[in-house]
Amino acid sequence: MASTGVRRVVPLTFGWEHIPLSISIAGGDPNLRLREPVPGILLEVDGGWFLLDTGFNTPVLLDHQLRRRLCHMGIEDELVGDDGDSIERAFEFVGIDPADVVEVGLSHLHYDHAGGLRWFVEQAPVHCQRRELEHALALDAPEPQAMLRMDFDDHRIDWRLADGDVELAPGITAIATYGHTVGHQSFVIDLIDGSGFVFAFDAADLQRNLDDEIPPGSVATGDQEEAIESIRRLKAIAKEKNYRLIPGHDPDVWPAFTAELGCEGPHEHGRFLPV
Repeated sequence: MASTGVRRVVPLTFGWEHIPLSISIAGGDPNLRLREPVPGILLEVDGGWFLLDTGFNTPVLLDHQLRRRLCHMGIEDELVGDDGDSIERAFEFVGIDPADVVEVGLSHLHYDHAGGLRWFVEQAPVHCQRRELEHALALDAPEPQAMLRMDFDDHRIDWRLADGDVELAPGITAIATYGHTVGHQSFVIDLIDGSGFVFAFDAADLQRNLDDEIPPGSVATGDQEEAIESIRRLKAIAKEKNYRLIPGHDPDVWPAFTAELGCEGPHEHGRFLPV
């Protein structure tokens, strides 16, 4: 395999969301709440690190009135650490400098995935599905769809837009998994030793989404069959390549995965921010 592929995977935990099960699982009990991790992935490539997803926009969440105006759906957020920015704290836990990020890939534009973009807009190109960005920018008020315009409507961002599946860099392939959002994408990672991973992100929040082929409770397109097909596609890719398929927000799978890779995240409570 080419030496320019992905050499190492380092998982990040940007915080947590206290969230009704009904958002992660179609038909789930809205009265049952989970503490779901907010993940990111660092991939070691030539020249630095390729970051998948950027977590929260900490200053927005720390402004109580702004958070009440922008964040909806009964989700309560929890940031890493007692002070500072959640991006800084997450990178500190794994001993990597955010300044060493050379490219960014976004699964989608929800505020818990695109909120940290401001850290990277002048240092790294940003990969996204074209239909995701165009849909979000066309909305008069994207915030009710959990997209904060201030996160991604920035003239400084060097957008690299895709229409469907695309290789973003050697060993990093974006897979179109529409459903949860109009232009959601997941990622297949090929490591130089021949192993790899498939990261579902929010095409499948929980292991149960994958095991039982249940769509997320939040499907922006309204097409649950499309969302289920995205899950099946990821499972087929993982089976064909014999790669592990990692759900996006599972409260048991994610901390176990971070520990397995020797990057155990900050799983203790941080700053809890009720709506």
